[in-house]
Amino acid sequence: MKHYDQIVIGTGGGTKLVSPVAAMGKKVAVIERERLGGTCLNRGCIPSKMLIHVSDLAENLREANRFELKVNPEFEIDFSALIDRVQKTIKKDSDSIQPAYDRNPNIDLYHGEAHFVGKKIIEVNGEQISADRILIATGAEASVPHIEGLEGTPYMTYRTALTSEKLPKSCIVLGGGFIAVELGYFYGALGCDVTFLVRSKLLRPEDDDISEEFTRVFSERFPVVCGVVPNKVEYDGTQFHVHTDDKTYTAEALLVATGIAPETKPLNLEKTGVKVDERGFIQVDNRLRTSCEGIWALGDCVGNYFFRHSANYEGEYLFRTLYQEPSDEPIEYYYMPHAVFTRPQIGSVGPAERELKKAGVEYVVGKVAYKNSAMGMALMAEHGFVKLLFDKNSGALLAAHIIGEEASDMVHMLIAYIHMGGTIMDMLATVYIHPALPELVRNAARDAYKNWHKDAS
Repeated sequence: MKHYDQIVIGTGGGTKLVSPVAAMGKKVAVIERERLGGTCLNRGCIPSKMLIHVSDLAENLREANRFELKVNPEFEIDFSALIDRVQKTIKKDSDSIQPAYDRNPNIDLYHGEAHFVGKKIIEVNGEQISADRILIATGAEASVPHIEGLEGTPYMTYRTALTSEKLPKSCIVLGGGFIAVELGYFYGALGCDVTFLVRSKLLRPEDDDISEEFTRVFSERFPVVCGVVPNKVEYDGTQFHVHTDDKTYTAEALLVATGIAPETKPLNLEKTGVKVDERGFIQVDNRLRTSCEGIWALGDCVGNYFFRHSANYEGEYLFRTLYQEPSDEPIEYYYMPHAVFTRPQIGSVGPAERELKKAGVEYVVGKVAYKNSAMGMALMAEHGFVKLLFDKNSGALLAAHIIGEEASDMVHMLIAYIHMGGTIMDMLATVYIHPALPELVRNAARDAYKNWHKDAS
């Protein structure tokens, strides 16, 4: 049996602990059952954003006449060529990983599925290997609900939605989370008639003001039916028929985007004593240690956050505390930022207002609409805003929620302010380029300052 200093299962966020550890002279085994690079590179954030960029261009064409550009908004999309270009780009990036591993004598790559056969013994491709340290970073997969008639039909999940070479004429999207709205927007902006069927509301975890504004704007572009639960699906060979209590919806394609589940079942974790919760997510402490000594877990399979940047952060934490500067310090997430790449776009960091209320935190709000800024006027903005939440006592920035153009970029300056303990006064002392969109951040801080003093008086 081969014995390693470390085994890494999964080559998404797990890559943070492969080459850097091997460079320290440690023998590392890497196990991957699919393409190298994990979900983000092969079937997640990277290909989806490459495709959504094209949808943004299409929407710009549709809106060009608002800006006195006499453009025919009708266009033709070579959908199969688009998918082919994106997949070739992704494949090239993925294929570049193995040669780097092959050149390193301290790295052994196993293409196959990992199964634990003992506490720290793994079987892959019929071979058993062990290690002093094992890191699990197997990610997650689409969670498909149990709906009568759904199983066996050619419905799509995020995997097939990103690789299908045919743009359907119509599509029903089940779900209202970020995967549903991003992929539904991608299809809809390119000419597919998309209808969203949502159990509760769109983007429920977002700040309530953001969710409401997004729903209002998004519903003007696409049919959105909230508060419905599909109870039966039929497929007649050409069309899907999705039945609810009140109505039947029909479309050529069906995208199921109702959530994700951890990729942990094939691991046989019961052989290790590693505990999982009722959904299968691996339970870890504040040092990412599992219940089995010598085994850590990170990324989507843990379920703390479902972003590649959070998985990267966890991987960097483990490399630092296990190898670079060994310590027993717990991981501190601070405020984990995120973005939703649709139209309108969303960028957010920190708790929602309702969470501050629930926690009993005294706060002040600063809010300004996109249209109330010089660049907002240039963009002829009809929606969107910047919302900032500050601690009422110290004036420290607690959270930022943005919906509108460039939201995913603008939120980064607010991530920095929060990380450095920035206050209303710090933000007001900052010089902002005129007439760039970040002036909205300053204006929201001004609004908060006004409210701060009003509350103080």
